[in-house]
Amino acid sequence: MLSHLKGILHHKSPTEIVVDVNGVGYAVSIPLSTFENLGDTGSAVTVLIHVHVREDVFQLYGFATEAEREIFRLLISVSGIGPKIAQGILSGIQPDGLRILISQGNVAALTAVPGIGKKTAERLILELREKITRIAPEQGVSSGADGNHDIRAEALMALISLGYNRAAAENAIRSALLSLNGKDVSIQELLKQALKSAGR
Repeated sequence: MLSHLKGILHHKSPTEIVVDVNGVGYAVSIPLSTFENLGDTGSAVTVLIHVHVREDVFQLYGFATEAEREIFRLLISVSGIGPKIAQGILSGIQPDGLRILISQGNVAALTAVPGIGKKTAERLILELREKITRIAPEQGVSSGADGNHDIRAEALMALISLGYNRAAAENAIRSALLSLNGKDVSIQELLKQALKSAGR
């Protein structure tokens, strides 16, 4: 089974990248936590891969670190959590933060993530509390350069690809921009705030 891809970063967005491996472009879905660690397009990249196969679906999910991939796999092992929701969870909460929230049994913080209701949050805590503490903490995470000129449009596209309808995504971004008081922000900061707004 495919374990990792090593090649050239041909395209990147907050939810998907294309990795060129010897002339073949692989489309890979990623969480925001992975996007933050990417370099510029045209640079060399290595991403760890989880292959999701179901009926007629063959989807690649990519991660910057082994901890991200392990936590993703733990999340989708929980009933009611599919790859899209797991991707959304890792987009809203960094892996180390998620480990802490689950180990502390913080239902309120988990339900702030889109797609996670109280029962699902309780199930996550019940099933993963012991397992998630066995995953080694992340080593120093560094953010890649952003360089995107239309952050709002990219954030909108990211939310839509995470399953939000256009109107809800636009409202979440508008609320995020208001709460950020119009200051210049990166795509990562805007998306995190928009995900919080959408989860209210």
